[in-house]
Amino acid sequence: MQFQTPLLPARLLRRYKRFLADMVLEDGREVTAHCPNPGAMTGLAAPGARCWLESAAPGRKLPYGWRLVELPDGHRACVDTTLPNRVVAEALASGAIAGLEGLTDIRPEFTLAPGTRVDFAATGADGQRVLIEVKSVTLLRDGWAEFPDSVTARGTKHLQELTIAAATGARAIMLYLISRSDGARLRIAADIDPSYARAFDAARAGGVEVLAIGSRVSPQGVHIGAAIPVDPGPQA
Repeated sequence: MQFQTPLLPARLLRRYKRFLADMVLEDGREVTAHCPNPGAMTGLAAPGARCWLESAAPGRKLPYGWRLVELPDGHRACVDTTLPNRVVAEALASGAIAGLEGLTDIRPEFTLAPGTRVDFAATGADGQRVLIEVKSVTLLRDGWAEFPDSVTARGTKHLQELTIAAATGARAIMLYLISRSDGARLRIAADIDPSYARAFDAARAGGVEVLAIGSRVSPQGVHIGAAIPVDPGPQA
């Protein structure tokens, strides 16, 4: 996924009220940018961090949106939680994800039942229904990319819905996109959300496939990377 306009470098002054961040552009101007990330953003919002902003579309309340942050070791992370679905949508359409080639009739934001949606529904090469939920992973601790970075009742509900779908014969997939360039393996952050960890174990035992995919993150765009291993043991 390419960014539509060139990103502007800036320095983070502070993040506040979950969706707002004060930045200093290279020309010295101070601006308030939209922060499209409701999570804890652990390790991604240190004052002084080098960031990249995208100019907002005309009519938006704030002039910039925060897209990337540079990490202390030179790696980068995508902080915009709306972008991973676009990255995955392009990869599904082009067959770039191993094991998910040849999907047809790919539908985003598919309604399974009233009040129940999945990020993507598609038809597999064998005619089987394929359901995919996508989560963006930005937390890294002790060499592990971890999800979630804060309690997510909504994420737990998604796992439960996939488990039900798998029991009815659908191919149900939980896809974790590692939205930083230094994530090489994935596990669940059970200390942050024990309920999510229990739901994850139940989903995997119930036939839900778990995929973790790396990404290439640069000021030009965010692109799908290679599959990375998932901790095979119980997570709760």
